[in-house]
Amino acid sequence: MSTSPQTRRAADHLVDLLVAQGSTHVFGVPGESYLPVLDALHGREADISFITCRQEGGAAMAADAHGKLTGRPGICMVTRGPGATNASAGLHIAFQDSTPMIMFIGQVARDMTEREAFQELDYRRMFGQVAKWVAEIDDPSRIQEFVTRAYRTAMSGRPGPVVLALPEDMLYEDIVLPPAPSVASPPRFLPSASQMDELRARLSGAKRPLIMAGGGGWSETGIAALEKFAEVQGLPITVSLRVQSLMNNNHPNFVGHFSVAPTPYLKEALDDCDLLIAIGPRLGEMTTQGYNWLKPPVAHVPLVHVYPDPNELGRVYEPVLGLAADMDSFCEDLATWDAIDRDRHAARTKALRAEFEDYASPSSVPDDPLAPMFAHLAEALPDDAIMCNGAGNYAGWLNRFYRYRSKGSQLAPTSGSMGYGLPAAVAAAVVAPDREAYAVAGDGCFMMNSQELATAMQHNLRLTVIVVNNARYGTIRVHQEREFPGRVSGTDMINPDFCDFARSFGAVSVRVEDLDGFKTALAEARARGGLNLIEVMQDTNLLAPGKWLN
Repeated sequence: MSTSPQTRRAADHLVDLLVAQGSTHVFGVPGESYLPVLDALHGREADISFITCRQEGGAAMAADAHGKLTGRPGICMVTRGPGATNASAGLHIAFQDSTPMIMFIGQVARDMTEREAFQELDYRRMFGQVAKWVAEIDDPSRIQEFVTRAYRTAMSGRPGPVVLALPEDMLYEDIVLPPAPSVASPPRFLPSASQMDELRARLSGAKRPLIMAGGGGWSETGIAALEKFAEVQGLPITVSLRVQSLMNNNHPNFVGHFSVAPTPYLKEALDDCDLLIAIGPRLGEMTTQGYNWLKPPVAHVPLVHVYPDPNELGRVYEPVLGLAADMDSFCEDLATWDAIDRDRHAARTKALRAEFEDYASPSSVPDDPLAPMFAHLAEALPDDAIMCNGAGNYAGWLNRFYRYRSKGSQLAPTSGSMGYGLPAAVAAAVVAPDREAYAVAGDGCFMMNSQELATAMQHNLRLTVIVVNNARYGTIRVHQEREFPGRVSGTDMINPDFCDFARSFGAVSVRVEDLDGFKTALAEARARGGLNLIEVMQDTNLLAPGKWLN
């Protein structure tokens, strides 16, 4: 007996596909260009929830954070034109951070294209440089093809964002449903056996090797394997910019991270090493201090570069050995190796660890009032607390004195984008409500996306915002004082009363000026739950950890 084919509205089919791929949340700002999708989400809260954000940039940053935490694409939905341009900041973050993400953008009706219709943009041209793939679904019967490909593309090789435009008239059409899709997963792959043998030989011959981990595509399995490899071989492990939670900072083989500011002992370790094994980082401008600590095209130390995209290998630095592999497979293989010459490396690793401990201690900057506050955060918070920050000189204290102890405990943009902390904390509170979420921001950074306090309140989220207030764009002021001393231009700010501002959204707020006040405020916020804001007053002459304006 024959049965008639099953039909479904295109917008409903799209939502079905998101659910089938395991997506649980959509971060977005509603728009008339994708009304049928909003309608299709109605009543599906048990499967997938729409998190209503207050600005598309915040929605895109939250989707990026969701992708970082889960390892599967964070989903963002925005309307055409202004909505899409607002969201571009989050898209750029996802691209430079190698985060899996899919952004759906409403588009003008198909019979209006190429007329500069209301809010019309060509997204292929607009987002071609900040997305792995940009496409427009003109034929509703191909929605499953495009969406499944989007998931696979976002997670495969070097993870990153995908953009799919949705013509609004297409979303209303009925289609004949294709067979159910398979769940997309990233491919797993290793270098050849001969290449792994060459790596083993190079490591065996090295007297002062150094490991640098970084990039995207890591899971708890890969991180655990990396730690085991470090332990068995006795090797020092560093991480690239703003991926400190790739390894437990309290692990005896962890010796620090390559940050925005130069870290002297790591510079010495890099100069002294005779084999650098970079597992996952691109070795970008910040990590290499403007490409000066490692000078392209051939670094001063032999470089083994492991990366999931073969096109990256040799693009900037010519490695002595370039290995294409996903992070988990590669580190799992390393973890099976017997010890090569552990005793040779153990003493050096222990010495580097001691230098890290000294550098990361508040006692290294004895007259700095902020350092002990951020050290106290690590002492007081559980290992799985999620710390989120954007860009600004305040991040120097967080990244130096806080200890990240579990995967996903740091959400921060390697792209240096301001305004990231609060949207990321929103995503963290949504994805992991059993973990404590904190947004750390400077006054300038906080004001970039402070409107997402409304999102946190509307969705009854538990998170705490820590605003470090120095009434200026602090990072730019530091550069300004270095290049043009005493000539202040454009970096001073007049701020609102942040405590009153946060209270207007329903948050509990307190202002503190010293360590004791900070300890009390933090303890009360943790006990209270809900939405909290702690404003920390920073001396305007304090520029960076231990550095004061004379």
